[in-house]
Amino acid sequence: MRSPAAPPAWEAYRARLAAYTATRVNYDLAAQAEYTPATGWRIDEYAVELPAEAPGPPAPDGAFAAAQDVLRRYAFPPPNLITGYFDPRQPLEKRIMVLRAHFLVFNFYFGVRVADVVDAASQEGPGGPERVWGYGYRTLEGHFERGQINFSAHKNLATGAVDFRIRAVSQPGRIGNPFYWLGFKLFGRMLQRRFAHESLARMRRLVAEALA
Repeated sequence: MRSPAAPPAWEAYRARLAAYTATRVNYDLAAQAEYTPATGWRIDEYAVELPAEAPGPPAPDGAFAAAQDVLRRYAFPPPNLITGYFDPRQPLEKRIMVLRAHFLVFNFYFGVRVADVVDAASQEGPGGPERVWGYGYRTLEGHFERGQINFSAHKNLATGAVDFRIRAVSQPGRIGNPFYWLGFKLFGRMLQRRFAHESLARMRRLVAEALA
């Protein structure tokens, strides 16, 4: 007799997801224009080139479409560092996610809310018109950080160049546990950079595998 299929992994976090639905963002959305290095916020930008396509709109089976699929599934973060759980039936623009962060022997759980979904057929970029698709998410109360991080795939319509970009605005959040506060103070910045660099590398690998 065939054993019943295991339930999807996200269902184990159904209660957490429901609780985060009513949880507030842990920073002042109205003051985002003031979030600069001068006011104590970190601004980070990263990018990686993906396989190029022919000029013009993205090909249905090209690098841009593959990156879009990886982004939509939140499959690009290194799973040994960050894993995201969400109800896949929920529209992207309304998505709540539980992030499980792993460090040393510890697991930490945080809530984020998707925001700023971008789907632009032609948007002016530094190298000319681009096709852009992506989204960001905002940190919720209880997160060790506060801010927003955006992920996007870009295709230069004139040259066919494709890349994946990450842009983050952040600063440490309120951490009541002194042990966790010290750990985040010592290792938080290193983990931020590691997340970004490993996410770029993993995106590049997953896109290459999809094209192969």
